[in-house]
Amino acid sequence: MVINTDPQKIDELLTRGVENIYPKKEWLQKELESGRRLSLYTGYDPTAPTLHIGHGITLMKLRQFQDLGHRVIMLIGDFTGMIGDPTDKTAVRSALTKEQVMENCREYQKQAGHILDFTGNNAVELKYNSEWLGKMNFADVLQLTSHFTVQRMLERDMFDKRMKDAKPIYLHEFMYPVMQGYDCVAMDVDGEVGGNDQTFNMLAGRTLMKDLKNKEKFVLAMKLLTDNAGKKMGKSEGNMIAFTDSPQDMFGKVMSWSDEMILNGFELCTRVNMDEIKQMEKEMKAGANPRDYKLKLAHEITMTFLGESAAKIGREHFATVIQSKDRPDEINELKPSAYDIVTVLVESKMASSKTDARKLVVQNAVKINDQKADNIDAIVKPGDVIQKGKRFFVKVI
Repeated sequence: MVINTDPQKIDELLTRGVENIYPKKEWLQKELESGRRLSLYTGYDPTAPTLHIGHGITLMKLRQFQDLGHRVIMLIGDFTGMIGDPTDKTAVRSALTKEQVMENCREYQKQAGHILDFTGNNAVELKYNSEWLGKMNFADVLQLTSHFTVQRMLERDMFDKRMKDAKPIYLHEFMYPVMQGYDCVAMDVDGEVGGNDQTFNMLAGRTLMKDLKNKEKFVLAMKLLTDNAGKKMGKSEGNMIAFTDSPQDMFGKVMSWSDEMILNGFELCTRVNMDEIKQMEKEMKAGANPRDYKLKLAHEITMTFLGESAAKIGREHFATVIQSKDRPDEINELKPSAYDIVTVLVESKMASSKTDARKLVVQNAVKINDQKADNIDAIVKPGDVIQKGKRFFVKVI
């Protein structure tokens, strides 16, 4: 395998979207320039049936390594997914069964295939961490835990917050970084890529690599795509852009982002050249309309994760339905089990629950035949068109 050591490509890999590099940037740069083929991975716990744009950030960084000729592994955390990563969680996660985890990750390779190449001479490898974690006995686990202290585990912000809030911290949650750390030992990799919220877990692996294999492991921590409140975009926060979203939904969701997210969105979620992104920043500071750049961002993101034709569909739908304030030509039809507005919203999947549906009505986010629905007990009739926000329509039959 010929390794590409182009200085510009290496610099892009080490800087674009990168928050931190351990042991340091210069160390990894020297390794990349040496021409040695490095092995690296990112782990994805299947806690939901779809990858999302947050995963896309690390997938795109993995693709940069793959394009340079390095060995890339996409690791499915089918074992760790049953435990649940406590990172950023103020309460313990609900445990998942093996069956739930495997059903969730059924489409992961297909979804990741929009970014990574699983074919050819340098195909990305797909692995599952139950291959080694599921075979460990109690003595093996105790041996691993001897490399960590309770004090180190308690350094994690969310554990400290839980203690102050008198919320429980379960012992199995301490085990999560130990298990993730052992992944890199089992695969004997050179490095790991992840979001900067995974730094603690990734460094746990660095500790085990040093102790058990006397080997340095690099950690490349990526920036997170966050909203105005500083919360990362993802399923836990309810602002997820999923790889399974329709072109219309994906395009529209990006258009709903705040202007402050535009530049980070370009850097983290597209392949647009960084020089071009810097030029856009200058133009916006000089008074250019951010909306024009957001339209380009929505197109680029939809194209990256769903393809060029999907990006065109999303753009045309947005122009027709949103910008011209027209209804779409074709509206999905629903024959509900009951004709109250709450049931219609839930069964049309405009609302995730009855509580969510009532909240949408109270917040004036729902219209019936272009008139705001202001009564949670409202009754609709066949032929009525229900609208949520600007982009979601359903016709009751």
